[in-house]
Parts: sequence; C-alpha cells; structure tokens
Amino acid sequence: MKTTLVQPYLFFGGRCDEALAFYGSALGAKVDFLMRYQESPEPMPPGRLPAGFENKVMHATFHIGTTTLMASDGCEEGARFEGFTLSLALPTEAEVNRAFAALAEGGKVGMPLTKTFWSPRFGMVTDRFGVGWMVTVAA
Repeated sequence: MKTTLVQPYLFFGGRCDEALAFYGSALGAKVDFLMRYQESPEPMPPGRLPAGFENKVMHATFHIGTTTLMASDGCEEGARFEGFTLSLALPTEAEVNRAFAALAEGGKVGMPLTKTFWSPRFGMVTDRFGVGWMVTVAA
C-alpha cells in the first residue's frame, strides 16, 4: 500500500549549507542526501539562477529525529518563512531547554520557555534563518 506524506521543504535563499550545519549542531540533524546545482544531470535554464549559485544546494534531504525534511537554496537570494511554524517535541525538559537555547542563538524568542496546561515546558522561537519553532516536551 502506498503512503501519503507531507514533508516540509525549506528554501534558504543562498544559506542552505549554513542552515544544515546549524541544525546539525543545534538539533542533531543528519543530512541524508545533498546535490548542488552544478551536479544536476540537466542544466538549469539560462537566467534561472543568480550568478554564483552553481555551488549552492539544489536539493537536500535531512532528518531530525524520525522526521524527514527537505531543503534547497532555491533560485533566488533571501528567504521568507511565513505562515507556518515547525513544532519540535522532545522527550525531556532538559532536551527542550538545550534545543530552545540553540535555536534562539542569533534568533528571536517569541515566547520564553514556560509551563503550560499541555506541557511542563513550551516556548516559541524564530531561529537565525527566520524559521519559526514551537519547542515542547512530548506528551
């Protein structure tokens, strides 16, 4: 039986290598696959990529825990992450504290870590790339 999947695909506008390294350090993300534009079996149409993007990430697949995410530099500089937030559920308060602090480094805390009616530890942060995160202790 075939399975339907919905997976986040994040476009970092020229900062994908930096983002993958950051998520590796901050959240233990592991890159499963990475292809650069210059490695593509078919060339990009003329004028599609900004100058200097040949060595940028065309496609990457990575995982955080058991979740698979995809990423790219996209075809333009700059990134805007609007209209969604990634939810990160970790097993312990100590892991939540560590991950939240790592994501907040160079980012912006929207809601400091606190006890809520649904979790002993919950907070909201936007990381240095503009990706929003809700970090919580798993139920």
